Amino acid sequence: MNILLKYFPNLTEEQQLQFSKLKDLYTEWNAKINVISRKDIDLLYERHVLHSLGVAKVLEFKSGAHVLDVGTGGGFPGIPLAILFPETQFYLVDVIAKKIRVVNEVVHALGLQNVKAEQRKAGTFDERFDFIVSRAVTNMPDFVKWIRKNIAKKSIHELQNGILYLKGGDLTEELALFPKATQYNLSEYFEGDFFETKKVVYLPLKYKL
Repeated sequence: MNILLKYFPNLTEEQQLQFSKLKDLYTEWNAKINVISRKDIDLLYERHVLHSLGVAKVLEFKSGAHVLDVGTGGGFPGIPLAILFPETQFYLVDVIAKKIRVVNEVVHALGLQNVKAEQRKAGTFDERFDFIVSRAVTNMPDFVKWIRKNIAKKSIHELQNGILYLKGGDLTEELALFPKATQYNLSEYFEGDFFETKKVVYLPLKYKL
């Protein structure tokens, strides 16, 4: 928890309590259904929770905004972001049913009212969202094809509606088709070797009929 308070010192008591419960919840569920690497469970707050919250260093979601988390796995980045932004609505999807089961159990245990999680495949539904977040589920060209039709028309944030994508490494080739993409180095916001190559990629996308 200390690592979260270092970078997000204004967490409410309720948020601190919710974040503090994550370790035990994921340790318990990971023993039943493997959603986090065994070696990472002891580094949950750095490698999963804080990493997810890197999105919040790029943009603070507004009250009433709708955010889609594609390929959420065990609930990242969606659950940490939902704790941080309780007035924003989050929709978490993954194709693997057992992972969504874990997500729903964690959401229930935390009492999160702003999260809906379902087993669904990207590209198979038409709901619209202000932003679509994800943690490196595929390359950017394929990801854009999956979710292009899910961008809402009206922008209510400082940034135009689009994608906020957590990814690492050299993305020059992958982003060559997207000149409007902006890379934010998480090493500028968080200390530690883990974040040296980690980025948030912001890609604005226009509403598509």
